[in-house]
Amino acid sequence: MDKLEFFRQSIKDLLSKYNSWEKQNDSWESQLIFDEARDHYLWLDVGWDGCKRIYDSIIHFDIKDGKIWLQQNATDLNPADDLIGLGVGREDIILGLQPPFKRSYTNYGVA
Repeated sequence: MDKLEFFRQSIKDLLSKYNSWEKQNDSWESQLIFDEARDHYLWLDVGWDGCKRIYDSIIHFDIKDGKIWLQQNATDLNPADDLIGLGVGREDIILGLQPPFKRSYTNYGVA
C-alpha cells in the first residue's frame, strides 16, 4: 500500500472507530464523509434538537501536499496521537487547527 492510500485508510478507520462510539440519537444523525477524490474526511452531526439546528463538525482531516492535516477536533480524543498509533509518522501530521506560528512547538509536522 502506498503512503497516500495508507493515510486515507488510517483516517477512515480512525473516524469509523470514533463514530461507532457515538450514542445514537433520534433527533440528529452522525455522518462520516469520505471524499477520496479531494482528500477531505469529516465526522458531522446533523439534525435538530427541538427547534435548535444541529450542524457540527466534530473532526475534520484533509490530506494536502503529502501530509495529514487535522483541521478540527471538537472532542476530548487525541486523533493525532491515535494516527501515530496506527503507524502514521509524527512528521506527517500537521495540526492545521493551530496557528502557523505555533506549529513548530507542537511536536508534529510543520507546513
